[in-house]
Amino acid sequence: MRQDIADSLDEEIGRDAIIIDFSKAFDLVPHEWLLTKLVASGLDPRIVVWVRVGHTQRVRVGVQLSNEVKVTSGVPQRRVLGPLLFLVYVNNIWRNIDSSIRLFADDCIIYRKITNKNNIKMLQKDLDTMGEWAVENGMKINPGKSKAVRFTTARVKNTVGYFLGDQKIPEASSYKYLGIILRTDLNWVDQVNYSAQKA
Repeated sequence: MRQDIADSLDEEIGRDAIIIDFSKAFDLVPHEWLLTKLVASGLDPRIVVWVRVGHTQRVRVGVQLSNEVKVTSGVPQRRVLGPLLFLVYVNNIWRNIDSSIRLFADDCIIYRKITNKNNIKMLQKDLDTMGEWAVENGMKINPGKSKAVRFTTARVKNTVGYFLGDQKIPEASSYKYLGIILRTDLNWVDQVNYSAQKA
């Protein structure tokens, strides 16, 4: 993705990117829908049966212990299998979307070149499509924690005005994505300062 943005800046073409924040993404994956997608992907049925094994949970308050209830959503966290199952579940998010999408576990970014107002409309249309996908697949996107970034070398930067539903996505001049701080001009100063503080 960074190379796509760098190439655009070299050509003096801007790119708009929306960093999508899924709310409690790993917790919301419905088990039955996940199993349906695993079967549809052509996975060995024995693996599907292995994943199908249900989990239960109970709550203890003081000495009182609740009855067991079946857990019907969520993928394992802090294990290799969790992100893999999540990726299988969201694997069709790109359908009917023309903009570029990058997905790493629950980190999602959608972006496209912006040369005219029609490109902005197309990116907004893809965001609307993604919002519909989220509803249809039981996922929740948090517009307030998502960010819109306009990558450009222009001295005067127009404001970014993208929406998820009726809520405007906040604009940011930089954003940390997969451990790398991306600035609108791809300058590394924030990353260098961040790395120096960590050292």
